[in-house]
Amino acid sequence: MNNYPIATILGGGGFIGRYLVRKMTEKNFQCIIPTRNAYLKGYLKTQAPPGAIEFIDFNLKDFSKIEEAIKNSDIVINLIGILFENGKQKFSNVHSDLPGLIAKYCSESEVKKFIHVSAIGASATSKSLYQKSKFSGEQKALANFKNTVIIRPSVVCGVEDNFTNLFAKLSIAPIIPVVKTAYKFQPILVDDVATAIVKAIETKKNEGKIYEIGGPKVISFGHMVKLILNTIGKKRLVVNLPMPIAKIQAALFSLMPKPLLTKDQCEILNEADNIVSNNHLTLKDLNIEPTDVQQAMSKWLWRFRDGGEFAKI
Repeated sequence: MNNYPIATILGGGGFIGRYLVRKMTEKNFQCIIPTRNAYLKGYLKTQAPPGAIEFIDFNLKDFSKIEEAIKNSDIVINLIGILFENGKQKFSNVHSDLPGLIAKYCSESEVKKFIHVSAIGASATSKSLYQKSKFSGEQKALANFKNTVIIRPSVVCGVEDNFTNLFAKLSIAPIIPVVKTAYKFQPILVDDVATAIVKAIETKKNEGKIYEIGGPKVISFGHMVKLILNTIGKKRLVVNLPMPIAKIQAALFSLMPKPLLTKDQCEILNEADNIVSNNHLTLKDLNIEPTDVQQAMSKWLWRFRDGGEFAKI
């Protein structure tokens, strides 16, 4: 057994996880990643030294292996989240109960710090079940383990994201309807989110703190879609979709396995903008200068330009 620090990363095979795991192994962490399908996450081992990554079984009905991993860890990170509910996954279970349980295991071990990734907009008074469950998870984590640190990112963008790529795909239509074009957010590059997590681990005396992190620019929803279209060289009409119509569409989309829009997301868009509030710590407190997402997204959206890989999708 080596003397390298050990980190259990729940959600390590996901969007943020793949970037974080690389950075953690560069810091000489041995990473334990709970997953249901280890054979699909083999790519993670190609970006780390031999033996730096270990997969264990993730089973919602039996947490014994995860509990054992946490009790052998120095650092625990939770990246698990869902954008919509289905028959098996509910916001209350994934966003609220799970963080509380992880924090409880941390309190029963010698874990030095628990990093829980939540979301800007998490609130007990939100009409959105997503945002209410996010806030509940934060509270349970903080109550169950004093060395918990909360990170709330705005919209996270990167090569594999479900945001910039989605609207690039929708450019096949002459008109792109956007729900509440004036809604503002502060898109942040996924690599900066991963860096923020590592910095939060390294920062001393930040236990019990909340970081709200966003990119260098506050952008409206409609303007962001236009920037995506400009990046791929497409001219399309971007129109505001009235909320009553959006909710009707959301009801229809809810019949899909992966809905493009949900009623709960409509509730989020009806509330406060998804931007850093300055009521908590920020990237400045971690000495991070965020990357301009507008400039960075040309590195992956080129695939949707005429002649690109997905130009005819």
